[in-house]
Amino acid sequence: MLGRLARLIPGLLLYGIADAFMIRAAIGVDPWTVFAQGLSLRTGLGIGLLTNLIGLAVLLLWWPLRQRPGMGTVLNILLVGPGIELGLWLLPVPETLWLRCLSFAIGLLLLAVASGIYIGAHLGPGPRDGLMTGLHHRFGTPIWIGRTAIEATVLAVGWLLGGNVGIGTVVFALCIGPLCAVALPFFDRERRRGAAGSAGAAGVAGAAADPADAREPRDPSGDPAARPAPTA
Repeated sequence: MLGRLARLIPGLLLYGIADAFMIRAAIGVDPWTVFAQGLSLRTGLGIGLLTNLIGLAVLLLWWPLRQRPGMGTVLNILLVGPGIELGLWLLPVPETLWLRCLSFAIGLLLLAVASGIYIGAHLGPGPRDGLMTGLHHRFGTPIWIGRTAIEATVLAVGWLLGGNVGIGTVVFALCIGPLCAVALPFFDRERRRGAAGSAGAAGVAGAAADPADAREPRDPSGDPAARPAPTA
């Protein structure tokens, strides 16, 4: 548990800092951050605090969906917002377009890495992810339909409230999935151990099926007659 928390907490803080990189770029952000930006403009509250409050509101929607939060879910709500505020405090505002694009690219890559770190800890999904899986388990809604419908809704509302929708929003939608597909296996130790165990079991089974193969090298052609003669 301590090892998992040691991955989860930095991963969530890094997630918030990655969001701050993309916010500073000002070329468009992900749908949930667009929503938080819009609310921030209307209420005067910080984006980080609103990210926490939005996460808490989404968590309340888990109750009718019969979802149970984990420790990772609670820490997600508590830590991503402060990570955003820390990043916004530390990062300067890029003055040129190429610096803004670079800031966005750094944020997008860091977000994928952070996702791999905190999801790989296996301590519960984030509140938004749990909402999508909850809809799937409760009503049979395909996850991609639930995710698209929810994120399209929050994006539209956030845009109407004044949130930053731009080319970065499109790039995020197209790239975050493939980037996370690379990052998740890399940082998920349990998955790597399972894969290694499966490969080892397959090797043992193969050796048991053909003991001669385990003792003697096989010629690439597959001809047993081509095996070298045993030495004394």
